[in-house]
Amino acid sequence: MVTLILIGLLGGLITAVSPCILPVLPVVFLAGGTGRGEDAGKPARSPGGTEVGGGGGAAGDGGRAADERGSGGTADGAVATAPPAAPARVPRNRRPYAVVAGLVVSFAFFTLLGVTIISALGLPQDILRYVGLGLLVLIGLGLIFPPVERLLEKPFARLPQRQVNKEGGAFALGLGLGLLYVPCAGPVLAAITIAGARGEISSDIVVLTLSFAVGTAVPLLVFALAGRRVAERVAAFRRRARGLRIAAGCLMIVLAVGLALDVTAAIQRSLPDYTSGVQKKIEDSDAARQQLSGLYDNSNKELSRCEDGADELRSCGKAPALEGIDSWFNTPGDRPVNLKSLRGKVTLVDFWTYSCINCQRAVPHLRDWERAYRDAGLRIIGVHSPEFAFEKKRSNVVAGAEKLGVDWPVALDNDLTTWDNYRNRFWPAKYLIDAEGTVRYFKFGEGEYDKTEKMIRELLRQADPTVTLPEPTGRAMDDLAADRTPETYLSNLRIRGYVGTPLVDDRPTAYRFPKGSLPLNKLSLDGTWTAGYEQFTAGKDAKLAFTYRAKNANLVLAGTGKVTVLVNGEATKTISVTGSPTLYRLTDDKDARTARLELRVDEGLQAYVFTFG
Repeated sequence: MVTLILIGLLGGLITAVSPCILPVLPVVFLAGGTGRGEDAGKPARSPGGTEVGGGGGAAGDGGRAADERGSGGTADGAVATAPPAAPARVPRNRRPYAVVAGLVVSFAFFTLLGVTIISALGLPQDILRYVGLGLLVLIGLGLIFPPVERLLEKPFARLPQRQVNKEGGAFALGLGLGLLYVPCAGPVLAAITIAGARGEISSDIVVLTLSFAVGTAVPLLVFALAGRRVAERVAAFRRRARGLRIAAGCLMIVLAVGLALDVTAAIQRSLPDYTSGVQKKIEDSDAARQQLSGLYDNSNKELSRCEDGADELRSCGKAPALEGIDSWFNTPGDRPVNLKSLRGKVTLVDFWTYSCINCQRAVPHLRDWERAYRDAGLRIIGVHSPEFAFEKKRSNVVAGAEKLGVDWPVALDNDLTTWDNYRNRFWPAKYLIDAEGTVRYFKFGEGEYDKTEKMIRELLRQADPTVTLPEPTGRAMDDLAADRTPETYLSNLRIRGYVGTPLVDDRPTAYRFPKGSLPLNKLSLDGTWTAGYEQFTAGKDAKLAFTYRAKNANLVLAGTGKVTVLVNGEATKTISVTGSPTLYRLTDDKDARTARLELRVDEGLQAYVFTFG
């Protein structure tokens, strides 16, 4: 729970300082410093009517009475004086807190219950956006025209404190901003909105939502308080309070029109997404994925009973459903497969992607098991959970599966719904389900194929003690060698072993190889490259160097052009790249060796991930 709260808070903080909120920051700043017109810039009065801090030294009614008594005298000749007036307490401007409180309330409530309410009432799906825009316009008009502001404050008039009900307009402004602020987030908000859309609101989802809202509110509260402080300390703001309110009202109306016409989107696109890196590191980290997965169905939390690659079968809970599947293939008529229909069989659910070399190396083992144990009751289901956007395209997956010899049923889990159901975070990952529908074993990543096969055989015997099993497949183990260069993503956040000119996110940049030799398992760039989250795109004179150890080196490439391959300075081949991302073999040796690989890449080609065999 503590980890979930931290993820929500950090996600909210990142969202509140991201480019998507920049258009409303001036509104938040001015909202914190614009009080009621009748109060702005005016001195406070004592209970007796004396102005405090008026600056002009004018006496009040009490002072005049004292003078009159003094001129007439008293019996003992003393001059009567009025008791000194107690200094009045200036009402505190609580507008910053009201704005932020409104934002938190509207975000939390409508994000979780908005879809349910809208569906129940049969309203348009974008009605909340229109309500937010309408509130912005009304608040703007209220700042310009005091009667409108008093009208907005009427719903709060029953509150006992006058100062509280005076901030009703600011609270309404926060409600409107909260509705317009909802789209500005990443995986954390996606988890919240999916739960709200499904009506599956658990205590974890509520905690995540509130912590996200609080995280969002903190930077905005700081900004609103800064606006209040400027308004209180800068004399020009006090002297021109009325004009400032009118300007703030006009700004809110302009913002509402800009949002309605999507003009602000052009401004946001012109700004660098300076929070994307930290957002992905926090919200898309392993810890976040573990916490955000399984929030909608408590049953899959039982998977935590088991550990990766355990030495014995265990009871890991009921197998989660295969849900949110975009489509199926390798089934009769491409019809879906229901796990319940496989009761009595042993089922292996394999999470994979067709361009992942680790998954490709696992496929021969799956193929052997499918052939050896199908008659004994084994069924394999491939859940294709894409790692890259291009892996969502059905034709790409079908072609990749055919090339690898995958002939068992495959489900396209493009929205990662089933991935989340299984609390998964690895490619490949294998889950063994017994004849009763219970997960008994799972293995993340490559390796330990003999152990997995042993578990398959044991489950088959449990399902049918009379079954006759063939000899173990006996495929030679090809676990990753300890000294083999690891899989390396060309991603500005996931890359490892990079040396040379510091990477610049999402912008064409000139790079230079470092001087001297390149250490083992290190790579570097030369020429112009654009370093993105999913791929690196080659620009003018693009080169890439990588010192690796393996029998073969492979690279997923896309686009149209050529790649010249040099090994230890000698040109060995030229590869023609055409079309969607595909794995290309760069080198192929009989034995593992250490070598310097250099690629000269045509402009426009995209490189995704290196793998080594």
